[in-house]
Amino acid sequence: MKKSLLIAGLAFSTLTFAQTVTANSSPTPAKIGTSKNWGSVDGISMIGLVQGPSSANAQLQVACVFEYTDNDIHSAQALPANLNGLVHLDDALKGEFTKIRQSGQFKGHALETILITPPAGSMSAKKLLLIGLGDRNNFTPELMTSVGEVAAREAMRLGVTNFAFASDLKDAGIDSPTALVAGNVVKGITLANRSETYLKEHKLSTTKKLEKVYLLAGPSFFEVAGGGIKDAIAEINKK
Repeated sequence: MKKSLLIAGLAFSTLTFAQTVTANSSPTPAKIGTSKNWGSVDGISMIGLVQGPSSANAQLQVACVFEYTDNDIHSAQALPANLNGLVHLDDALKGEFTKIRQSGQFKGHALETILITPPAGSMSAKKLLLIGLGDRNNFTPELMTSVGEVAAREAMRLGVTNFAFASDLKDAGIDSPTALVAGNVVKGITLANRSETYLKEHKLSTTKKLEKVYLLAGPSFFEVAGGGIKDAIAEINKK
């Protein structure tokens, strides 16, 4: 797999080159392929991974996307193509990612979902779940709690025991608070898992146990995202 596919479009990926060293990033980028278990919640390992959504090795890949605007993943606000995971997803799917959105088959409304089976060999994951983020002008980090919850619910419904999650916010040109977003995703995943545990205890569900979630992060955002993940885990485990 080409290195450009690995580094681009990560869940909490790089901003423009002039913005890389901010409160939301680390001055020392992590290496591609870096992986760290930031902790676990209810038996689910929350693993940080420096990888792109078209390359992460998981049973299911989750990617987030705003409502379509013309040429949005190639706009001036988006990351350059060589750093943009949404561009790489589009390339892996031979343009179908854009066509699905452009044609209105997937509008990207907040929490809207669509499940894609990528052509064999096009991606590491065998299934791709897109989750809508709504209007980019109305985005708030709080939405990511619900997005994480939807991702986990759909993963369990599909019968997988692990999935990779990419928010793709910075790929889309949103300067989001890295640690807060990462922590909120973990909180949402936990909410979904606890609801599923309740259903199992009451013999209302037979889904497999979710074991691992790979939270993708760009090289400059790996440590900051990890801090948010650890804080969320500590907060959740206190309850």
